[in-house]
Amino acid sequence: MKVTLEPDIELQLGLKEKQWQLSHAQVLLKDVQNRSSLLDRLLEEAISLYNRIGDTSVDEDAREKMKKEYEEIKNEAERRVILLEKITTEHKLYKTNVDQFRLWLTQLTERLNCCLNQESKLPEENRIKALQDITKDVRSGEKKLKHLEAQSIDVMQNTSPLGAEKMKAELEELKKLLENIKLVSVEEEEKLLKSLQSENTYHTQARVLETDVQEFRKRLQRLGNHFEKDDIVRSDEDLISRWREYLATKASLTAEEPKAEKLKIQLKELFKFSQDLQPLSESVIHAIREHQSLQGKMFKLSTETETELRQRFQNSLREFQLWKPSAQRLLDTTVHVSDPALTDAFLRQIEIFLVESSHLKEQLLKVQMKKDFLGNIFKQERAQLLLEEVCDATKELENLHKGLLQRKSRLQALVSQHKDFDASFKLLQTQLSALRVKLNAEKELLPDLVGKEARLQRLESIQGHLDECAIQMEELEKFVQSDPAQMHKIKQCSSDYQILKRSLETMIAQSKQHIQKHWAFNDKLSDLQQWLTVTKQKLEYYCDATTHNAILDLERLQTEFPGREIQLHLIEAHGHLVIKDTSPEGAVNIQTEMKKLKDSFKFLENLMSKTAVDVNKKITCLEKTRVEKVDVSEHLRRKVARGEDTDELQLIKNFEQWLQRENNKLSKILALNPSNSEEVKARITKLKELQLGVPEGQYHFEELLHLQPAGRNWDELEELRYQWMLYKSKLKDSNNTLMTSHFKEPNPFRKGRPVSACSFLRRVCCAALPLQLLLLLLLLLAFLLPLTEETHSCKLTNNFAHSFNLMLRHDRPPPI
Repeated sequence: MKVTLEPDIELQLGLKEKQWQLSHAQVLLKDVQNRSSLLDRLLEEAISLYNRIGDTSVDEDAREKMKKEYEEIKNEAERRVILLEKITTEHKLYKTNVDQFRLWLTQLTERLNCCLNQESKLPEENRIKALQDITKDVRSGEKKLKHLEAQSIDVMQNTSPLGAEKMKAELEELKKLLENIKLVSVEEEEKLLKSLQSENTYHTQARVLETDVQEFRKRLQRLGNHFEKDDIVRSDEDLISRWREYLATKASLTAEEPKAEKLKIQLKELFKFSQDLQPLSESVIHAIREHQSLQGKMFKLSTETETELRQRFQNSLREFQLWKPSAQRLLDTTVHVSDPALTDAFLRQIEIFLVESSHLKEQLLKVQMKKDFLGNIFKQERAQLLLEEVCDATKELENLHKGLLQRKSRLQALVSQHKDFDASFKLLQTQLSALRVKLNAEKELLPDLVGKEARLQRLESIQGHLDECAIQMEELEKFVQSDPAQMHKIKQCSSDYQILKRSLETMIAQSKQHIQKHWAFNDKLSDLQQWLTVTKQKLEYYCDATTHNAILDLERLQTEFPGREIQLHLIEAHGHLVIKDTSPEGAVNIQTEMKKLKDSFKFLENLMSKTAVDVNKKITCLEKTRVEKVDVSEHLRRKVARGEDTDELQLIKNFEQWLQRENNKLSKILALNPSNSEEVKARITKLKELQLGVPEGQYHFEELLHLQPAGRNWDELEELRYQWMLYKSKLKDSNNTLMTSHFKEPNPFRKGRPVSACSFLRRVCCAALPLQLLLLLLLLLAFLLPLTEETHSCKLTNNFAHSFNLMLRHDRPPPI
């Protein structure tokens, strides 16, 4: 308080600021007066302390000095209030006189305006007499103005330089208005005696000026509509947003200054005419004053907002500097406190300081978060310095906050210990017993990895509670060091704690080891299952292959099986280790999973062998078919050359009947719904038999193509080609679907990735490619036939038949 009252009274800008300053001084005086009771109580405590321990720092001289300092502070506060009341009263009286003079001036202006009004129907003699009366009133107004100037000298002495300049400007403005009224009234007397000249020109320019003034005032009104000052306490973000709006408005007002100057020039041009310019002049002056007033208002609002932002950013640091000595003093005072009578009071003080610390921390963090904005309202060096000070203050605040928390914990423990040691000791024993029961409950084996991880978390939670018990035990031991009986109880409890701690550490180590084993087992199991899935997909792809490259790929896959078999045995051994640490239910699940894995591995080995045999058979059959096809083709050519009848229609019907029989077999196989693995295997075998007949059917169909039928036989062959392609596609889709559904097996430990859609896309491309090629070839043929000769057309037809033959023989995915 002494530091607050020590500086001299600051000069204020205006009456409102002086009233605020007076209110602040009255609040300080009231605060000083309210502290008298606190001083009396402090003196009583000092007397009691001096009588009890003879402390010289609180003897009678010190108490008298304290009273004297208080009286000095109180007198200084009262002196300030009296002085500020006097200053405020003088300023208020001066402002009242100024307002009255301004009101009188306004009334005088209105009278003058009435005389200057061109629409007035008064005779010129009456108007001249009214103007003479106005001139007399102006002379009396000049005396009043001089009185105001004399009164303003005393007021300016107690006003800030900016406020004094404002008062001077205000008086100058009033003086100018008065002189303007006087001048206008005199000039009007002279103008009334003169004839009106250039009336038309005047009215034209006057209308233009009025329009410009109206537009100018409308723009000013739009700029100033949303910036009414209020007393609402705003957040930092609102203040920043408003400050930026003020700056933008100031820039817009600055851009309007050339237009205001233009209005002045237009008004000056009208002064050469003898018409009444008072209304128009007032409109222009009022518009310019509005512009200037709005500029001043924006400057004031932006300055006030910027000042408030600076104060807000700096207040948190100042509050911390004021709060820091008190907090440090409280920590120093409570270092060796052991008296229960003082502990509660200190705890309440610490709670208050902790709340204040949290509030200060929030304020300092807000300043740090707005570091990018500080450079806009401070200079760069000052902003950097402020940020550094805030960072240092934040670190000091955190240290003090931690110290207060530690001191609070110690005092609370001290209070708790002083109240009832037996209750604390009993509570500690109860906690240890409860932890022992929980620990014994965690010794059972668990069925899965999730349960083991949950048990580890529970054990770690028990360990945290056990550490808290250790802290409580240390506090109790410090409190009862002088009591042997209580120390014996503490030592016995400590022994129980050590036993429980060792048992808990052992269980935590075992639990971590069990979890690590289980995780390793799951990873290895998932890796082998993924390999089985990928290998199965490869075998599905190679089951219809007819090239030697497929044989080489299958041989490479076969070389991987020995290593994977070793991996299977290692997983089985690892699974037995995991079963030892798992409950019977979990052991059954692990054994079931390993059995499924071995069955899948065995099935994949068998599938590998069958696929290799099937591919070899297909390759052998295709080679044999190619040889026979060459011979048959040559034989057919010879027969055609000799002009023999090959009975084309009979061959087509025979192939159609054979295709119908094969299609019926396939429909019967697909109609069956296998319920176990044996039926599935039987169904796969039947489909394989049908698949082996495809090369033979392809051979017979190509024979029909080599006959080159014409007319109706050619249409029947086209229909038969379409049925043959549908049969092959249906047979291949059935094979893939059945193999995929048979090999899928669930994994309770980890879900496998979804089967790729590549095989489906491959089948779609295989089915669609022949149709696309056929359509393109037919379109090309239709385009070329009219442009070529007959022999040339026959050649193109043969080429088309050859291409169609290759298309039907193509039994692989489309080329990329």
